[in-house]
Amino acid sequence: MASPEIEALTQALARLPGLGPRSARRAVLHLLKKREGALGPLRHALEQVDERLENCSTCGNVDTANPCSICADPRRDARSLCVVEEVADLWALDRSRLFPGRFHVLGGRLSALEGIRPEDLSIDALVRRIEAGGIDEVVLAMNATLEGQTTAHYIAERIERFPIRVTQLAHGLPVGGELDYLDEGTLAQALRARRPMT
Repeated sequence: MASPEIEALTQALARLPGLGPRSARRAVLHLLKKREGALGPLRHALEQVDERLENCSTCGNVDTANPCSICADPRRDARSLCVVEEVADLWALDRSRLFPGRFHVLGGRLSALEGIRPEDLSIDALVRRIEAGGIDEVVLAMNATLEGQTTAHYIAERIERFPIRVTQLAHGLPVGGELDYLDEGTLAQALRARRPMT
């Protein structure tokens, strides 16, 4: 049996997404074995983040600076704004390095079942950013769920009065996907979004 302190560390790690009790135990054993090279740097990094963590007042990203590193980057195209549901979505899109613009995090998606209404999200802040001017295109990068698409339609209606281009991420076949492994919704969307061969 492990000591209460080691057990508490294991339980804390097991609560992280993607880690169950067994994976958490393996991670703890690794940290204990590599104490100097792993445990100390991890503790230091966690303390630094805990002391400096902030929500960006411009886009809603989580960073150690306000405005965040994305909003403060002068190389970013301020005329393009990508709207996402959560910070994890922003990080995924930014990791791809395919979107050169700025972001706006809603903090969730509309959901009648969960009681999440427009005023619970940062939709008003998004509208204010567009009203301030300088934005030519808004990309609605919502998840391909019923709630995500409902949120995208609601936002599109809220910002249709502005002279901007509103686009949405394409949905359909994943690269390398085989048709017989795809669900009917994905296949239906791929058929609806078909385009001419060039």
